[in-house]
Amino acid sequence: MAAKKTVIAFDLYGTMLSTESIAHELAKLYGEDKAKPLATLWRQYQLEYTWRINSMGEYKSFSEITRNALRHAVAEHGLSLSAQDADALVRSYDALHVFPEIPSALQRLEENSGSVEAYVFSNGTDEMVGNSVRTSPDLGPRAGAFRALVTVHSLKCFKPDRRVYSHLVERVGKQGEANDVWVVSANPFDVVGARAAGLQAAFIDRAGQGWVDRLDEQRTPSVIAAGVDEAIKSILKE
Repeated sequence: MAAKKTVIAFDLYGTMLSTESIAHELAKLYGEDKAKPLATLWRQYQLEYTWRINSMGEYKSFSEITRNALRHAVAEHGLSLSAQDADALVRSYDALHVFPEIPSALQRLEENSGSVEAYVFSNGTDEMVGNSVRTSPDLGPRAGAFRALVTVHSLKCFKPDRRVYSHLVERVGKQGEANDVWVVSANPFDVVGARAAGLQAAFIDRAGQGWVDRLDEQRTPSVIAAGVDEAIKSILKE
């Protein structure tokens, strides 16, 4: 009988791909001084919109939410944004840079391919996530490290809705065995959502602050790691 593989699902935006790296594109339009604050605010509203629309029981695709969050961030800074520039900035999500440790994390996955079954698990649409992975200079050449891209679009809801984690468990063939599925994320809401749904979760703590989220003292990370490569190493030791 083949050895049981460890199932690990990696969040994409903010965990493997740096949404702050989009500041380079924003700087072309608004200057270096405004680029980083705009990138941060864009990401803030992108996430906030997903939570708000979840609570409303409605749905817009992550692509549409990303575009609307950009318009909100630009307006809050008192700046203008043409439709053409908005299109170009949203397309730049297809060329986000990875965090520094991701190449070594991908190498670790390849070295342990016999014992790890890896997935990308994202709020994005199939098209958006597929483009982001395929066109990334770092992820694209090693996209084969992932068995599949698991998105929430068919469910019409976002993380941390419990349904998205049940969907992940089903997609990886672990119905009734949620505790055997790992989610790796730098987003505390994703970690708490995974734990609430019965999955294991590794929190990527690049800021080095430890686990400071206090929504639920019982739903804490199974593993805390400084980077994705370290998280993989820790998970394989469990």
